[in-house]
Amino acid sequence: MSIQSFKLPVSYGHTLHVEVAGNPDGIPVLYLHGGPGAGINGNYQWPFDLQRYMVVAFDQRGCGHSQPFGCLEHNSTDDLIEDIEVLRKHLNIDSWYVFGGSWGSTLALCYAIAHPLSVRTMILRGVFLARQQDFDWFLEPGGGAAQVFPDAYSRFYGQVSGQLNRSAEIADAFFEQFSSSDDNIARAALSAWFNWEGAISKLIPDKQPSSEIASNQQVKSLALLECHYLKHHCFISENYILNHAHIIKRIPTYIVHGRYDMVCQVSAAYHLHKALSHSALHIIDNAGHSASEPAIKSTLKSIMDELALNYRAQA
Repeated sequence: MSIQSFKLPVSYGHTLHVEVAGNPDGIPVLYLHGGPGAGINGNYQWPFDLQRYMVVAFDQRGCGHSQPFGCLEHNSTDDLIEDIEVLRKHLNIDSWYVFGGSWGSTLALCYAIAHPLSVRTMILRGVFLARQQDFDWFLEPGGGAAQVFPDAYSRFYGQVSGQLNRSAEIADAFFEQFSSSDDNIARAALSAWFNWEGAISKLIPDKQPSSEIASNQQVKSLALLECHYLKHHCFISENYILNHAHIIKRIPTYIVHGRYDMVCQVSAAYHLHKALSHSALHIIDNAGHSASEPAIKSTLKSIMDELALNYRAQA
Protein backbone atom coordinates (compact mmCIF):
# COMPACT_ATOMS: atom_id res chain seq x y z
CA MET A 1 0.00 0.00 0.00
CA SER A 2 1.32 3.42 -0.92
CA ILE A 3 1.55 6.47 1.33
CA GLN A 4 0.20 9.75 0.06
CA SER A 5 1.39 12.95 1.69
CA PHE A 6 0.24 16.53 1.36
CA LYS A 7 0.48 19.90 3.04
CA LEU A 8 -2.62 21.32 4.72
CA PRO A 9 -2.68 25.03 5.58
CA VAL A 10 -4.43 25.72 8.88
CA SER A 11 -4.85 28.81 11.04
CA TYR A 12 -2.32 31.54 11.89
CA GLY A 13 0.22 30.61 9.22
CA HIS A 14 0.78 26.99 10.24
CA THR A 15 0.94 24.24 7.61
CA LEU A 16 0.54 20.57 8.56
CA HIS A 17 2.38 17.66 7.00
CA VAL A 18 -0.23 14.92 6.51
CA GLU A 19 0.18 11.29 5.45
CA VAL A 20 -2.55 8.86 4.41
CA ALA A 21 -1.62 5.17 4.26
CA GLY A 22 -3.46 1.95 3.54
CA ASN A 23 -6.76 1.28 1.82
CA PRO A 24 -8.42 4.52 0.62
CA ASP A 25 -11.78 2.77 1.03
CA GLY A 26 -10.83 1.25 4.39
CA ILE A 27 -11.82 2.03 7.95
CA PRO A 28 -10.66 5.59 8.71
CA VAL A 29 -8.39 5.87 11.74
CA LEU A 30 -6.57 8.98 12.94
CA TYR A 31 -3.13 8.42 14.45
CA LEU A 32 -2.07 11.06 17.01
CA HIS A 33 1.62 11.08 17.92
CA GLY A 34 3.01 11.81 21.34
CA GLY A 35 5.30 14.37 22.87
CA PRO A 36 4.03 16.98 22.24
CA GLY A 37 6.61 17.39 19.50
CA ALA A 38 7.55 13.78 18.75
CA GLY A 39 6.25 13.86 15.17
CA ILE A 40 5.06 10.83 13.26
CA ASN A 41 8.60 9.87 12.13
CA GLY A 42 7.31 7.31 9.64
CA ASN A 43 6.85 4.59 12.29
CA TYR A 44 3.14 4.66 12.99
CA GLN A 45 1.59 2.03 10.71
CA TRP A 46 2.52 -1.18 12.51
CA PRO A 47 -0.70 -1.57 14.60
CA PHE A 48 -2.90 -1.45 11.50
CA ASP A 49 -3.78 -3.94 8.78
CA LEU A 50 -3.36 -1.63 5.81
CA GLN A 51 -5.62 -3.82 3.69
CA ARG A 52 -8.47 -2.90 6.03
CA TYR A 53 -7.58 0.55 7.38
CA MET A 54 -7.04 3.99 5.94
CA VAL A 55 -4.56 5.50 8.41
CA VAL A 56 -4.36 9.29 8.63
CA ALA A 57 -1.36 10.77 10.46
CA PHE A 58 0.04 14.28 10.72
CA ASP A 59 2.90 16.14 12.31
CA GLN A 60 1.37 18.44 14.90
CA ARG A 61 2.19 22.15 14.89
CA GLY A 62 5.85 23.00 15.20
CA CYS A 63 7.32 19.52 14.67
CA GLY A 64 8.27 16.99 12.03
CA HIS A 65 7.69 18.31 8.53
CA SER A 66 4.99 20.76 9.58
CA GLN A 67 5.85 24.42 9.26
CA PRO A 68 7.03 26.68 10.79
CA PHE A 69 9.25 24.25 12.67
CA GLY A 70 9.59 24.90 16.41
CA CYS A 71 6.94 27.61 16.37
CA LEU A 72 5.22 28.08 19.73
CA GLU A 73 2.85 30.85 18.67
CA HIS A 74 -0.73 29.69 18.23
CA ASN A 75 0.39 26.25 19.33
CA SER A 76 -2.08 25.03 21.97
CA THR A 77 -4.42 22.13 22.59
CA ASP A 78 -7.36 24.07 21.16
CA ASP A 79 -5.33 24.84 18.02
CA LEU A 80 -4.56 21.14 17.55
CA ILE A 81 -8.20 20.16 18.09
CA GLU A 82 -9.20 22.67 15.42
CA ASP A 83 -6.53 21.22 13.09
CA ILE A 84 -7.97 17.73 13.50
CA GLU A 85 -11.43 18.91 12.51
CA VAL A 86 -10.05 20.80 9.51
CA LEU A 87 -8.28 17.61 8.45
CA ARG A 88 -11.35 15.41 8.97
CA LYS A 89 -13.51 17.73 6.85
CA HIS A 90 -10.79 18.03 4.20
CA LEU A 91 -10.82 14.24 3.81
CA ASN A 92 -14.65 14.08 3.86
CA ILE A 93 -14.68 11.67 6.81
CA ASP A 94 -17.87 11.64 8.89
CA SER A 95 -16.33 9.94 11.93
CA TRP A 96 -13.22 7.91 12.59
CA TYR A 97 -11.34 5.77 15.03
CA VAL A 98 -8.86 7.86 17.03
CA PHE A 99 -5.61 6.18 18.08
CA GLY A 100 -3.20 8.02 20.38
CA GLY A 101 -0.39 7.25 22.79
CA SER A 102 1.01 9.29 25.70
CA TRP A 103 0.37 12.96 24.77
CA GLY A 104 -1.55 11.52 21.80
CA SER A 105 -3.99 10.00 24.30
CA THR A 106 -4.45 13.41 25.95
CA LEU A 107 -5.15 15.06 22.63
CA ALA A 108 -7.49 12.24 21.58
CA LEU A 109 -9.53 12.65 24.77
CA CYS A 110 -9.68 16.44 24.48
CA TYR A 111 -10.69 16.16 20.83
CA ALA A 112 -13.42 13.64 21.66
CA ILE A 113 -14.77 15.91 24.42
CA ALA A 114 -14.92 18.81 21.95
CA HIS A 115 -16.30 16.75 19.03
CA PRO A 116 -17.85 13.53 20.36
CA LEU A 117 -19.86 12.87 17.19
CA SER A 118 -16.65 12.80 15.14
CA VAL A 119 -15.18 9.93 17.17
CA ARG A 120 -16.36 6.38 16.55
CA THR A 121 -13.89 4.61 18.87
CA MET A 122 -10.77 5.56 20.85
CA ILE A 123 -7.65 3.43 21.25
CA LEU A 124 -5.39 4.92 23.92
CA ARG A 125 -1.90 3.85 25.00
CA GLY A 126 0.02 5.20 28.00
CA VAL A 127 -2.70 7.54 29.21
CA PHE A 128 -1.66 11.06 30.26
CA LEU A 129 -4.46 13.07 31.89
CA ALA A 130 -2.50 16.35 32.17
CA ARG A 131 -3.29 16.91 35.84
CA GLN A 132 -0.91 18.63 38.22
CA GLN A 133 -0.03 15.29 39.77
CA ASP A 134 0.96 14.00 36.32
CA PHE A 135 3.32 16.93 35.74
CA ASP A 136 4.76 16.53 39.24
CA TRP A 137 5.29 12.78 38.74
CA PHE A 138 7.36 13.46 35.63
CA LEU A 139 9.31 16.59 36.66
CA GLU A 140 9.70 16.98 40.42
CA PRO A 141 12.60 15.61 42.50
CA GLY A 142 10.00 14.13 44.84
CA GLY A 143 7.93 12.73 41.97
CA GLY A 144 7.48 9.06 41.25
CA ALA A 145 9.77 8.87 38.22
CA ALA A 146 12.66 10.53 40.07
CA GLN A 147 12.33 8.05 42.92
CA VAL A 148 12.58 5.03 40.60
CA PHE A 149 15.30 6.51 38.36
CA PRO A 150 17.36 8.72 40.72
CA ASP A 151 20.52 8.35 38.63
CA ALA A 152 18.86 9.49 35.40
CA TYR A 153 16.98 12.22 37.25
CA SER A 154 20.21 13.55 38.72
CA ARG A 155 21.58 14.08 35.21
CA PHE A 156 18.34 15.79 34.16
CA TYR A 157 18.00 17.98 37.26
CA GLY A 158 21.68 18.86 37.21
CA GLN A 159 21.15 20.79 33.99
CA VAL A 160 19.33 23.59 35.84
CA SER A 161 20.79 25.64 38.66
CA GLY A 162 19.25 26.43 42.03
CA GLN A 163 17.15 24.43 44.46
CA LEU A 164 14.04 23.94 42.37
CA ASN A 165 11.32 21.70 43.78
CA ARG A 166 8.14 22.49 41.87
CA SER A 167 7.43 21.20 38.39
CA ALA A 168 6.52 24.69 37.12
CA GLU A 169 9.87 26.07 38.32
CA ILE A 170 11.77 23.25 36.66
CA ALA A 171 9.92 23.69 33.37
CA ASP A 172 10.57 27.45 33.46
CA ALA A 173 14.27 26.91 34.11
CA PHE A 174 14.62 24.50 31.21
CA PHE A 175 12.64 26.77 28.90
CA GLU A 176 14.96 29.65 29.73
CA GLN A 177 17.94 27.54 28.71
CA PHE A 178 16.20 26.36 25.54
CA SER A 179 15.90 30.04 24.60
CA SER A 180 19.53 30.86 25.37
CA SER A 181 21.54 32.78 22.77
CA ASP A 182 24.40 30.39 23.57
CA ASP A 183 23.85 27.38 21.30
CA ASN A 184 25.88 25.12 23.59
CA ILE A 185 23.62 25.87 26.56
CA ALA A 186 20.46 25.40 24.48
CA ARG A 187 21.65 22.10 22.98
CA ALA A 188 22.70 20.71 26.35
CA ALA A 189 19.33 21.59 27.91
CA LEU A 190 17.35 20.15 25.01
CA SER A 191 19.35 16.92 25.18
CA ALA A 192 18.96 16.66 28.96
CA TRP A 193 15.17 16.92 28.69
CA PHE A 194 15.03 14.47 25.78
CA ASN A 195 17.31 11.97 27.54
CA TRP A 196 15.29 12.10 30.78
CA GLU A 197 12.14 10.97 29.03
CA GLY A 198 14.06 8.38 27.04
CA ALA A 199 15.68 6.97 30.18
CA ILE A 200 12.34 6.23 31.86
CA SER A 201 10.32 5.11 28.84
CA LYS A 202 11.09 1.40 28.80
CA LEU A 203 10.88 -1.42 31.32
CA ILE A 204 14.53 -2.20 30.53
CA PRO A 205 16.21 1.15 29.80
CA ASP A 206 18.48 1.60 26.79
CA LYS A 207 22.14 1.94 27.70
CA GLN A 208 22.70 4.72 25.14
CA PRO A 209 21.31 8.23 25.73
CA SER A 210 18.30 8.77 23.50
CA SER A 211 19.70 11.98 22.01
CA GLU A 212 22.58 10.02 20.49
CA ILE A 213 20.25 8.01 18.26
CA ALA A 214 17.83 10.81 17.36
CA SER A 215 18.21 13.72 14.98
CA ASN A 216 18.83 17.22 16.31
CA GLN A 217 15.42 18.17 14.94
CA GLN A 218 13.68 15.39 16.92
CA VAL A 219 15.51 16.36 20.11
CA LYS A 220 14.63 20.02 19.74
CA SER A 221 10.97 19.64 18.81
CA LEU A 222 10.11 17.13 21.53
CA ALA A 223 11.95 18.95 24.34
CA LEU A 224 10.82 22.42 23.30
CA LEU A 225 7.16 21.62 22.63
CA GLU A 226 6.80 19.27 25.58
CA CYS A 227 8.16 21.93 27.92
CA HIS A 228 5.94 24.59 26.28
CA TYR A 229 2.81 22.50 26.87
CA LEU A 230 3.74 21.49 30.41
CA LYS A 231 4.50 25.14 31.28
CA HIS A 232 0.93 25.98 30.28
CA HIS A 233 -0.75 22.97 31.95
CA CYS A 234 -1.37 21.59 28.45
CA PHE A 235 -3.74 24.54 27.96
CA ILE A 236 -6.56 22.84 29.87
CA SER A 237 -7.96 23.30 33.36
CA GLU A 238 -7.04 21.03 36.24
CA ASN A 239 -8.63 17.57 35.92
CA TYR A 240 -10.34 18.70 32.71
CA ILE A 241 -10.56 15.24 31.15
CA LEU A 242 -12.11 13.39 34.09
CA ASN A 243 -14.42 16.33 34.80
CA HIS A 244 -15.76 16.07 31.25
CA ALA A 245 -15.71 12.28 30.96
CA HIS A 246 -19.53 12.18 30.96
CA ILE A 247 -19.47 13.66 27.44
CA ILE A 248 -17.51 10.72 26.03
CA LYS A 249 -18.48 7.87 28.36
CA ARG A 250 -20.46 6.08 25.64
CA ILE A 251 -17.66 6.13 23.06
CA PRO A 252 -16.11 2.64 22.92
CA THR A 253 -12.59 3.06 24.31
CA TYR A 254 -9.69 0.63 24.55
CA ILE A 255 -6.99 1.58 27.07
CA VAL A 256 -3.54 -0.07 27.04
CA HIS A 257 -1.06 0.87 29.76
CA GLY A 258 2.19 -0.64 31.02
CA ARG A 259 2.14 -1.61 34.67
CA TYR A 260 5.59 -0.05 35.16
CA ASP A 261 5.05 3.06 33.07
CA MET A 262 7.24 5.76 34.64
CA VAL A 263 6.25 8.57 32.26
CA CYS A 264 2.49 8.27 32.79
CA GLN A 265 1.05 6.81 35.99
CA VAL A 266 -0.90 3.59 35.57
CA SER A 267 -3.46 4.98 38.02
CA ALA A 268 -4.45 7.53 35.35
CA ALA A 269 -5.49 4.73 33.02
CA TYR A 270 -7.41 3.05 35.83
CA HIS A 271 -9.34 6.21 36.78
CA LEU A 272 -10.12 6.96 33.15
CA HIS A 273 -11.47 3.44 32.71
CA LYS A 274 -13.69 3.87 35.76
CA ALA A 275 -15.05 7.13 34.32
CA LEU A 276 -15.84 5.67 30.88
CA SER A 277 -18.61 3.08 31.01
CA HIS A 278 -17.84 1.72 27.53
CA SER A 279 -14.10 1.24 28.04
CA ALA A 280 -11.85 -1.80 28.30
CA LEU A 281 -8.62 -1.59 30.28
CA HIS A 282 -5.53 -3.67 29.47
CA ILE A 283 -2.78 -3.24 32.07
CA ILE A 284 0.34 -4.89 30.66
CA ASP A 285 2.33 -6.43 33.50
CA ASN A 286 5.66 -6.75 31.67
CA ALA A 287 5.87 -3.29 30.13
CA GLY A 288 6.73 0.34 30.73
CA HIS A 289 5.67 3.35 28.69
CA SER A 290 7.07 2.87 25.22
CA ALA A 291 4.90 1.63 22.36
CA SER A 292 7.88 -0.50 21.34
CA GLU A 293 7.45 -2.78 24.38
CA PRO A 294 6.60 -6.20 22.84
CA ALA A 295 3.51 -6.91 24.95
CA ILE A 296 2.11 -3.43 24.32
CA LYS A 297 2.69 -3.81 20.59
CA SER A 298 0.96 -7.18 20.41
CA THR A 299 -2.01 -5.97 22.49
CA LEU A 300 -2.56 -2.89 20.34
CA LYS A 301 -2.31 -4.90 17.14
CA SER A 302 -4.81 -7.47 18.46
CA ILE A 303 -7.26 -4.70 19.35
CA MET A 304 -7.02 -3.13 15.90
CA ASP A 305 -7.46 -6.54 14.20
CA GLU A 306 -10.52 -7.24 16.35
CA LEU A 307 -12.01 -3.84 15.59
CA ALA A 308 -11.52 -4.38 11.86
CA LEU A 309 -13.35 -7.70 12.03
CA ASN A 310 -16.21 -6.22 14.05
CA TYR A 311 -16.44 -3.24 11.70
CA ARG A 312 -16.80 -5.55 8.71
CA ALA A 313 -19.42 -7.64 10.54
CA GLN A 314 -21.46 -4.51 11.31
CA ALA A 315 -21.17 -3.05 7.81
